[in-house]
Amino acid sequence: MKSPPFSYIRAESLEQAFDLIDQYGEEARILAGGQSLMATLNMRLSTPKILIDINKIGGMDQIKLDNDKIVVGALARHTKVANSSDIKKYAPLVSKALPHIAHQAIRNRGTFGGSIAFADPAAELPAVSLALEASFVLQSRNGIRTLPAKDFFLGLFDTALKKDEIIIAIEIPIIKDDENYSFMELSRRQGDYAIIGIAAQGNIKSGIFSNMRLAYFGAGDRPLIAQNAINILEGERHTAEVIKAVEESLSLDLDPMDDLNGPASMKMHLARVITSRTLAEISA
Repeated sequence: MKSPPFSYIRAESLEQAFDLIDQYGEEARILAGGQSLMATLNMRLSTPKILIDINKIGGMDQIKLDNDKIVVGALARHTKVANSSDIKKYAPLVSKALPHIAHQAIRNRGTFGGSIAFADPAAELPAVSLALEASFVLQSRNGIRTLPAKDFFLGLFDTALKKDEIIIAIEIPIIKDDENYSFMELSRRQGDYAIIGIAAQGNIKSGIFSNMRLAYFGAGDRPLIAQNAINILEGERHTAEVIKAVEESLSLDLDPMDDLNGPASMKMHLARVITSRTLAEISA
């Protein structure tokens, strides 16, 4: 299929982008990497009157350390983030997840902020952001606000991003010395959408779990934190009994849907499988 007709303007600054958003309102869509937007246009799931290209706005693709966090510009391409030595050192969970995002050609164009804004429940980076307790820096003409990832994802492709806001950066707390992490996903082929996946990070001290974050994708209408499972892990060691209790509790935390990959019951089974594998890897 071909996309519907639309106009195109390349914004040279955030101010110009905000002018265009004010002018066109809901008829406008922001174009960053375009790796998801182009597909929805071609399938006519999205029919904007105008695309506002923000790729030439300077300074929005940088990756930098800022005290106890690493700040990733929203326009940073997946490949740039994957190759960043700071990301590998201070946010290794991101580095572990990035090779699972689609294929190299898509990673060359897709952006970190675009993946967050699109909020695909089967995407890797929204769940990783939850597991890392990241925050998103959102800017409008009226100023800047910072929103925790846990408050950003509202439902299926639905976020707390206001119509006049643009994501300009993602703030990720740097990993602590006593933290460990793991990332796993199951897909039919490398690069396909995940059937189910998990991003996990937390403290492991003397073999005891604490402050664990277990974030799942492909497990509901948004990335989900398994709070009941986390509560079971807190202060416990990795034992067969604890892991079994965690697996059983996932039915209270996750809400997978039937889709072309299989029924919800299969996804729930696979969620339990990758959870046990993930916790074994973290505690090793």
